[in-house]
Amino acid sequence: MKAKILALFAGSLLSASVFAQVSVSDPWIRATVPAQKVTGAFMRVQSAAPARLVGVQTDIAGRAELHEMAMEGQTMRMRRVDAIELPAGKAVNLASGGYHVMLMDLKRQVKEGENVDLTLQVQDAAGKRQDVKVSVPVRPLTYSAHSGH
Repeated sequence: MKAKILALFAGSLLSASVFAQVSVSDPWIRATVPAQKVTGAFMRVQSAAPARLVGVQTDIAGRAELHEMAMEGQTMRMRRVDAIELPAGKAVNLASGGYHVMLMDLKRQVKEGENVDLTLQVQDAAGKRQDVKVSVPVRPLTYSAHSGH
């Protein structure tokens, strides 16, 4: 019985430590013009163990969704996805032209120089969820992650 309890406790610690090892690097959000109701958020997400990014929340938007842009024949299409796989130890790039976060029904203009709080919802292989809070800087409308800014 004691061994069973210790095994459960050790499993809980392992699960908690996996979540502590989800990291976000190079986050940014594209600024908007005053009447604009959508913008994108971009970043790299990495997990030490297999996990899935299953959602995102923010106070500045009525809706925040995970999206993917992909070629369908000769046309680039954007669609909502339920989850983005985070393979163990591999950074997943959320960028223009691929997976990214869409912030829709914006409640106000998003201005260059401010930070926006996002909460990423990550699910581990056992189905447990954790919130990862990120303060994301807003970049100019013309910003590109590859422009050297």
